[in-house]
Amino acid sequence: MKTQGLRWWVVGLVALAAIINYIDRQAFGALWPEIAGELFPDMNGDETKAIYGSISAIFILSYAAGQTIFGKIFDWIGTRIGFAISIGVWSFATAIHALAQGFMSFAIFRSLLGVAEAGNWPGAAKANAEWFPTKERAFAQGIFNSGAAIGGIVAYPIIGLLSIYLSWQAIFVCVAMLGFLWLLPWMYLVKAPPESHPWLSDSEKQYILSGQENQDLNEDGTFDEGYNPPTGELLSRKESWGIIIASAAIDPIWWLFIVWIPIYLFETFGMNVKDIAFSAWVPYVGAMFGAWFGGLLAQNRLNSGWDVNKTRKFVITLGCLIMIPCFFLLKAPGSAVNAVLIMAVLLFGFQTAIGNVQTLPSDMFSGKTVGTLSGFAGTGAKLGAFGLTALIPIITKGGNYEPAFLVGVALAVIALLAVWILCPRVEPLKPRK
Repeated sequence: MKTQGLRWWVVGLVALAAIINYIDRQAFGALWPEIAGELFPDMNGDETKAIYGSISAIFILSYAAGQTIFGKIFDWIGTRIGFAISIGVWSFATAIHALAQGFMSFAIFRSLLGVAEAGNWPGAAKANAEWFPTKERAFAQGIFNSGAAIGGIVAYPIIGLLSIYLSWQAIFVCVAMLGFLWLLPWMYLVKAPPESHPWLSDSEKQYILSGQENQDLNEDGTFDEGYNPPTGELLSRKESWGIIIASAAIDPIWWLFIVWIPIYLFETFGMNVKDIAFSAWVPYVGAMFGAWFGGLLAQNRLNSGWDVNKTRKFVITLGCLIMIPCFFLLKAPGSAVNAVLIMAVLLFGFQTAIGNVQTLPSDMFSGKTVGTLSGFAGTGAKLGAFGLTALIPIITKGGNYEPAFLVGVALAVIALLAVWILCPRVEPLKPRK
């Protein structure tokens, strides 16, 4: 049986995994006012915010470790089984949140969830490198990333509706079931990588593999496996550190919003769980369109004759320049409606940039190294997010979020400088002579 467009089925399933990833992840923040009221009834708002921030920081630190762990796992055992392990474990971790009784149990369960959920992103980068030619990778990455945005859009309304009928414990069990159901089509459809998949048509196989022929180390005009350095040499290249630093700077911007939107709306505008559920999804609409826009813009520029270097830097710069003024506008939004709309524009810019940052490993290194470098970059990104998440309760005491937004401006600037200075040419690298 031959299936036309099989690579789009694969990208669709990975995007669906990202949607489930974010539903599972966002349940904690959306339900926190209810959880805090039940488990910590004698604490004030700053005290419960500190607990929420600590648990979220532990989650992100575990997520950071999971990025490197799963980067290696995907390079070792492949995309198919790597994804199955990742989503299977994170679904189990989501379900056992229902057993949490306080800070320590939530910290343990969130830690397990963080390690397992981290596999989604090096796995997406690996699937992208395997299943798509170079010119389609930014668009494919945009589809992956839009899954995260769609997850953010649907998570809050779903959880808000479930909270009318179910306890917070039952909601964690319900959303966990989605991941186990996802495993069925994934294991059935993704039987092998493109070069040996029995359902892939000859024409699509040729299109995918020939479009990946951007490595030619001996410059004899014949495609080869490209530059696949050992880990020590990989980390000695300034381009690798450009990718890692850019990721470590830009990614915390996303986490600033996905972790703190519910608490920000609760503190600043007095919203309850149901109010948050039907407002906090708006910024993710901007993120979804930004993911598509960034990928399509890059694909358009490449098809028009721009090289990869010019394309990646142009789109990343555009995304950062959209974000920066939005941070200043958030200092005094005037109303909750204005705040979520400004956030939507800001996350549009974020997703425009991030999809092209995430394709940099496959632009410069061979497929055998992509998962490893993506894992290192993801770890750097999550360490940055961990630091910012731990900092937020300190710098926002009394509900003043202005210092947090100024930090966001600085992070966008650092990401831009890392790409422009440490990655002078975005192109396949060669070993040092």
